[in-house]
Amino acid sequence: LQYGIVLDAGSSHTAMFVYKWPADKENDTGVVSEHSMCDVEGPGISSYSSNPSAAGTSLVHCLNQALRDVPKEKQAGTPLYLGATAGMRLLNITNLQASDAVFSAVAATLKSYPFDFRGAKILSGEEEGVFGWVTANYLLENFIKRGWLGEWIQPQKKTLGAMDFGGASTQITFETRDIIEDPRNEVMLKLYGQVYKVYTHSFLCYGRDQVLKRLLSKLFQAESYQATVSHPCWPRGYHRSLPLSSVYDSPCTEKERPSLALNTTITVVGTGNGSLCALHVSKLFDFTTCSFSRCSFDGIFQPEVSGNFIAFSAFFYMMDFIQTVMGIPVHLPSDLKDAAETICATSWSELLQKAPKLEKRLSDYCAVSMFVYLLTTKGYNFNNHSFPNIAFQKKVGETSIGWALGYMLNLTNMIPAEKPYSYKSMLYNYWVILILLFVVTTLTSLVTAVCLLRRSKSLPI
Repeated sequence: LQYGIVLDAGSSHTAMFVYKWPADKENDTGVVSEHSMCDVEGPGISSYSSNPSAAGTSLVHCLNQALRDVPKEKQAGTPLYLGATAGMRLLNITNLQASDAVFSAVAATLKSYPFDFRGAKILSGEEEGVFGWVTANYLLENFIKRGWLGEWIQPQKKTLGAMDFGGASTQITFETRDIIEDPRNEVMLKLYGQVYKVYTHSFLCYGRDQVLKRLLSKLFQAESYQATVSHPCWPRGYHRSLPLSSVYDSPCTEKERPSLALNTTITVVGTGNGSLCALHVSKLFDFTTCSFSRCSFDGIFQPEVSGNFIAFSAFFYMMDFIQTVMGIPVHLPSDLKDAAETICATSWSELLQKAPKLEKRLSDYCAVSMFVYLLTTKGYNFNNHSFPNIAFQKKVGETSIGWALGYMLNLTNMIPAEKPYSYKSMLYNYWVILILLFVVTTLTSLVTAVCLLRRSKSLPI
């Protein structure tokens, strides 16, 4: 086996993925799968802007696991990458010096390990979307697959769209035949000899954590920053005191920052009102501005969604909560809306009883599910016909869906532009044995049939 390592440095946390594939694979087309993964303890690397060295130190536990997971003799030849996403994109906007310092500290830590470190970079939102799309379709064998005789074949099935929902951004990516009116949203890919025209867009500040901060900012504004503010998306019986700095420490909310001191504390009290929650969440989107023939929101062009989709990351966790904790099946947009309203109407004590282990994020499921409902229906325009085509999944087989695998496949050139040569994977001797077995079986059957026929004719009538 050969190995590769990718660190997915997201806005809220970092995850390390160790991948493996057959060392003798021909034309770089052997199937790559997830060998192991490790969640880095603590927040994402972008949160270490005031203490950059701690960003590097935070990775040590998982890198030590990689030393155990990858055989010693393979480590020097194992490529190691770090890709950072929306959290670092935001830090790059606000404090370039701090962003560089974090990357320097992270790179120093990664270079101290015996792997083949090939760099750390910030992915653009479009790269994040496209690599997630590549990962999902690669794992589902939508680009190419092995035939039963060992030959490479291109399956006659369409690719599926990919929807990612992280801490600071959300992405939608899908193949389309429509004209993509904004060239910034068009990506042409040539994979295994096939050309794909892909639409992609990444919405910065529309990730889970940033949506929750923006929502709090809207509520504070609506109630003129009073000492106590009601929150219709928080459950009844739940309250918390928040310093303004915890809401306005992001580029996503800085335009709404009040003139009050940021150490001012506001007590937020949950009221559990689903319809009022939906009203406030809808104000996070601009559904009216559009200079194209059609838009999703915020003036962004989007062609009509078509085909099957896979929704992962926070999309999966939100849907998993609705279906397993709340016990509500979701098939249509109306089911998702009803589920969101049910969560909103459930008291804090009831929620704690249902899912005590999820206490840290429990208060946010009403807002997040309402946001996903509005994003998919009013934003991306999924309807009763297209919404059932979305599969909310975390993995394909044993491999996590996300941009990390697609990123590594691209950087290691493991998805060639041209179609690989077809070849039979079974050794010649095995084919000879199989053919001989087939001939012997056929002859035996014929001889048996002839004997039975003669015997039946010789029997007296």
